[in-house]
Amino acid sequence: MRIFRACKEMGIATVAVYSEVDRDALHTNYADEAYLLGETAPSESYLNIGKIIQVAKRSGASAVHPGYGFLAENGGFAQAVIDAGLIWIGPPPNAIAAMGDKVSARKVAAEAGVSSVPGTSSPISRPDEIEKFAAEFGWPVALKAAHGGGGRGFRVVAKPEEAAQAFEGAGREAQMAFGNPELYLERYLENPRHVEVQIIGDTHGNVIHLGERDCSLQRRHQKLVEESPSPAVDDDLRQQMGSAAVAVAKAAGYFSAGTVEFLLEDSPEGQRFWFLEMNTRLQVEHPVTELVTGMDLAKMMIRVAAGEPLGMQQADVKLTGHAIECRINAENPAKNFMPSPGTISGYREPGGPGTRVDAGVVPGAEIPQAYDSLIAKLICYGADRDEAIARSLRALDEFTIEGLRTTIPFHKLALASDWFRSGKFSTKTVEADLDLSVLKDDASPATSKGSAANIQRQSVVELDGKRFSVTYREKLDPSIRRTKPKPPDLSRSSKGAAGAESLTAPMQGTIVKTLVEQGAEVKSGDAIVVLEAMKMENLILCHQDGTVKEMKVKAGDTVSSGALLAVIE
Repeated sequence: MRIFRACKEMGIATVAVYSEVDRDALHTNYADEAYLLGETAPSESYLNIGKIIQVAKRSGASAVHPGYGFLAENGGFAQAVIDAGLIWIGPPPNAIAAMGDKVSARKVAAEAGVSSVPGTSSPISRPDEIEKFAAEFGWPVALKAAHGGGGRGFRVVAKPEEAAQAFEGAGREAQMAFGNPELYLERYLENPRHVEVQIIGDTHGNVIHLGERDCSLQRRHQKLVEESPSPAVDDDLRQQMGSAAVAVAKAAGYFSAGTVEFLLEDSPEGQRFWFLEMNTRLQVEHPVTELVTGMDLAKMMIRVAAGEPLGMQQADVKLTGHAIECRINAENPAKNFMPSPGTISGYREPGGPGTRVDAGVVPGAEIPQAYDSLIAKLICYGADRDEAIARSLRALDEFTIEGLRTTIPFHKLALASDWFRSGKFSTKTVEADLDLSVLKDDASPATSKGSAANIQRQSVVELDGKRFSVTYREKLDPSIRRTKPKPPDLSRSSKGAAGAESLTAPMQGTIVKTLVEQGAEVKSGDAIVVLEAMKMENLILCHQDGTVKEMKVKAGDTVSSGALLAVIE
């Protein structure tokens, strides 16, 4: 939706692609044309390069924008687009290959004179390499996907006994998210801040930075809140980090939009920043930079791809005011941010001064368990940080999403806290220091009240794989009473599912692996199964001591929330 809106303002026609589960997604209705890619599984749709190229040619498109995820940092996809005679709206394939591979990116940073967090110079192939690395740099160790970011394929390994399971899980997750299971190692910094610098370059050799964003508030190494400028960065440090980011980009032969990410830590010598990685795409959190610079990064990417020069120098970039972005995810913060896929029954966005919402949903939209949990982004701008916080809190109060749980309660709690207002937090704050038990965990999420029949209907039809939206009117007979079927109570669909001996699924998802067998002795807190939901693996823990009387699921099974997983006596 973000890219399509930029295109519409520029008078550029748009073509959407979608998977089976995204048939009714907002972007398919917004675009001028929409085409089915394939099944819900990413490998059959959003990761299928051949099908995407085929649709681009069939639709008569002249350019391809990769968006934020899936193939956005895939150099092979970029090259395939170019080889097909299409314009790639992004960095050159060789730069994506150099910087999208996190191990290679560290080498480029070294050539640019920028220090990286100590780590391996090539991907690892066995879990025992984790222990060897720890012998040199100490525990814990950061295990990371070599070909993608966003917290996918990331594990913190605290001791040798965790190495094998972390290696296996991170590799699976990296394969699922990026199509490549390779992993590498880094020294894990205990309490750093995550600060990234937005850069933009053109095909004429010009590269500038647009200031920094603080992305330190995270859970499972994925960002929850971003802001610009960072409350921990002064003008001198901003100049140093900005210059380092530009140097890395130039060393990679980079153009288009990109983000150079750093870890910032306090040391006896003062603040020190380390190169972390480069995201060779437009970041999810780019709106905060747009608000403080007054620039449209999506349009700039398109103009750069068309061969236009930036038309500005570094001195022309001015940061004014403050912007904060809250990522509104389908997750339950009261239960450790557990994924909460489902259908949005009611939806109302906030408005007012300095308030922007980037969303891809409408009432009735489904948030499937197969993809990322992001629903919308709330971005608020103020003359200073205090005003940006006040506007964010006001807008969060106005934001209504019914039918599933979201991170809105967390955002209200965090932004109203003294520690956030003071700017004193790190990447560990949410998971290590924040008490989320005060958040209310209702038995079921809110649902919209009183649904009246609407005689205007809309259906989607596909003709030879191309999507068309058809609107029609239904003539209702007022003498016929219509009721909405009541869904089955999944929590009681199996005998004993509501009993103390039953371990049930806390969310909808797919069983990746069972970790115990029938007859095994288990204790409360032991991991029983690995459940994948919303592109993240979740360990489902035993609720009591006992013996596994029966395992009700196996790898590959799809389960609903409340489904019986195991009987433990």
